[in-house]
Amino acid sequence: MRIDRKTFIALAVGFLGLGLVAASVLPASAQPPIRGEMADFTLITPPRPAPQTPFGTAEGSSLTLGNFKGKVLLVNLWATWCAPCVEEMPDLDRLQATLGGADFQVLAVSSDRGGAKQVQPFYDRLGLKNLPVYLDPKTELTRALGTRGLPTSILIDREGRMVGQLVGAAKWDSPDALALIRHYIGQPAAGSLQRAAVE
Repeated sequence: MRIDRKTFIALAVGFLGLGLVAASVLPASAQPPIRGEMADFTLITPPRPAPQTPFGTAEGSSLTLGNFKGKVLLVNLWATWCAPCVEEMPDLDRLQATLGGADFQVLAVSSDRGGAKQVQPFYDRLGLKNLPVYLDPKTELTRALGTRGLPTSILIDREGRMVGQLVGAAKWDSPDALALIRHYIGQPAAGSLQRAAVE
């Protein structure tokens, strides 16, 4: 079957248009930048839904990770007696100050048995001003996340899926960490992709 020149051009323009629409709707498929200070960050493939195990606030209320759906989360599991945890807390505080907001939040969840009475003085002593106090004194969330040691940081995407983790202390306010987290902040939620496709 022969196609005349006008039909060929019309088909080519149509395919080009479809490609541009797909590129504007579909998420970027580029791999996250894992380098330098984030070299120990490992992807969770395929991403898994985060558990909905309750944890506490300093005020005594109960939350789950589902309360933060729509945000990218860095869940940092730590304790005041853990030296590497203490080392990275100021970095996490600066990360929250830099990127925290409508799209991202650091959830530093303490497994100290003394709860807020133990954690708040620690925050005050270190001058941590940007991290709310979250508590897991019975280590229920820590175990549900499959954590084997402290500190462990788990990155959760906007859909509430665990996409990667880093075991051990890290420079969370470094350019490498900011680039990694911004990569996930830049990924739209699947629901918004579906809405855009329909519109």
